[in-house]
Amino acid sequence: MIKGNFIDNLPKVYGIYTGGFLAFIIIMSIAEQMGVTAKTIGICFVAFTVAIYAIIGYLSRTAQADAYYVAGRQVPTVFNGMATAADWMSGASFVAMAGGIYFKGYGYMALLVGWTGGYVLVASLLAPYLRKFGCYTVPDFIGTRYGGNLSRFMAVVVLTVASFTYVTAQINATGTIASVALDIPFQYAVYVGLISILLCSMLGGMRGVTWTQVAQYIVLIIAYLLPVFWISNKMGAGFFPHFMLADEVSRIAELEAQFGFVKNSAENLKEVPKGLAGITKAHSAVNATPWAFISLALAMMMGTASLPHVMMRYFTTPSVKAARKSVGWSLFFIFLLYSSAPMLATLSKLSLIDPSLPTGIIGKSISEVQAIDWYQNWNQANLMFVSDFNGNGTLELNEFFMGGKAVVLATPEIAGLPYVISGLVAAGGMAAAMSTADGLILAIANAISHDVYYKIIDPKAETAKRLVVARVLLVVIGFAGATIAALEIQGILGSVIWAFDFAMSGLFFPLVLGVWWKRANKEGAIAGMALGLISGAAYLVWVRTGGSGFLGITQLTFGIFGSAVSLVAMVVVSLMTQAPNAATQKMVDEVRVPAGKSILGKQH
Repeated sequence: MIKGNFIDNLPKVYGIYTGGFLAFIIIMSIAEQMGVTAKTIGICFVAFTVAIYAIIGYLSRTAQADAYYVAGRQVPTVFNGMATAADWMSGASFVAMAGGIYFKGYGYMALLVGWTGGYVLVASLLAPYLRKFGCYTVPDFIGTRYGGNLSRFMAVVVLTVASFTYVTAQINATGTIASVALDIPFQYAVYVGLISILLCSMLGGMRGVTWTQVAQYIVLIIAYLLPVFWISNKMGAGFFPHFMLADEVSRIAELEAQFGFVKNSAENLKEVPKGLAGITKAHSAVNATPWAFISLALAMMMGTASLPHVMMRYFTTPSVKAARKSVGWSLFFIFLLYSSAPMLATLSKLSLIDPSLPTGIIGKSISEVQAIDWYQNWNQANLMFVSDFNGNGTLELNEFFMGGKAVVLATPEIAGLPYVISGLVAAGGMAAAMSTADGLILAIANAISHDVYYKIIDPKAETAKRLVVARVLLVVIGFAGATIAALEIQGILGSVIWAFDFAMSGLFFPLVLGVWWKRANKEGAIAGMALGLISGAAYLVWVRTGGSGFLGITQLTFGIFGSAVSLVAMVVVSLMTQAPNAATQKMVDEVRVPAGKSILGKQH
């Protein structure tokens, strides 16, 4: 029996939860040995974990604005770090990151560098100071710091564009996993994923999302690391494979040279289903120039420090000092997964192309590969494809194609692990995508309900009415996101990268200069947000429609162009217009002092 304050008992509560989840894994293992089907095990994993999240969301229900928007500002640093890591390690990190490295080589590790390094910017430039400000949302900070409804509204627009782009990718990931685990079409599975997401966030807002995200982090980190260590040990790469990465990459390079890499013709590629890819370059090669690597890492760093759902997590800590410590814990919990993504990509590729392993398929007959159970399962899900392009009846290196999101989800099955591990990975991927989608949908709904409805449209609205508006918006935004995700306009990883670029185009410099430059004013912030977002989006459209781009800025790094325009516009317009009043400049000075009461105090 747990007695006393819930916050004080958090270690005990989540210790019991972790033990219960491990016991569930053991029960599923026993069930598999007793003949329970793989489909049933997959359904049980997804259903059990989603049910737990829904129960946590229900128990965290609240009718208080402070609890709904910022979890009562009482989340301890370690648990906020776990919640932030879950919020951060989205479907892209869990499902698509290893796939990107698998197909594109180590040039894609620029994403890991940028996404992790971004927290250095968060810790040093923004998180403690926004927490000192005492705001509920990022537009709340912009609106109060610069003044006026237009600046607040522009911040909501940028937030909505970036977060909505991001959330479609997360619902795409939940749909992919639900489609495979429940054996239903992807177009319907995205709505199953949406319902799961809304169950966690609708009643409890940030409080419900926070405690659910801690639970989701525990699931996703177990689900990601257990297969890595198990497969590595089974393949003889050592129990802790991270130290053997260089050897494994060299082995892949040798095998690719041995088999001979031949690029597919355009005619061959017409046969390949949409969304699948083959090995396009040697795994050991960095598929980027130094500037391409640096620019992608830089864009992801600045995007990290601009994303509203990340900033919101640091509004929930008890103090400025706690916010800074929380960033450190976030980095630690994120590192546990990010350090393993390259290893998982490497082990996955080795297990497929190494003929000395029982799982190797390159060099086997096409008919033999097509008869393998795991190939049939993933081919049916439109995530794998083989074809005898050269007509010799043998599978060559460039005749096997796979969807990027299948690398993590299918690898346990390919490596011959018990199916219970595949069910665990599906549950982990679902947890990663759901936790980020929760945070994103909540960020949009809270910004519109608090900063547009309450601050602009109806300042006298009662708390109950504000929370009804926020909950209705959760459903509307989620449904719109699922509908867009069902169209599969862009892959998971591409959509996520775009979200970072949109965020940095419009918000990075208005946020940073709002803390660090007293001369920045309302007119400058509005110009920076509007011109940054518009120019960044225009550059993306130009490159996507055949434009050559310039200075090495691509569709993945268009935020560099947008944020540069934002900075110039903000500085020039601020200097050409009247300086902020003395009260505002004093407020900016106070924000940078760690001690003392929050700036907004009881204004909400």
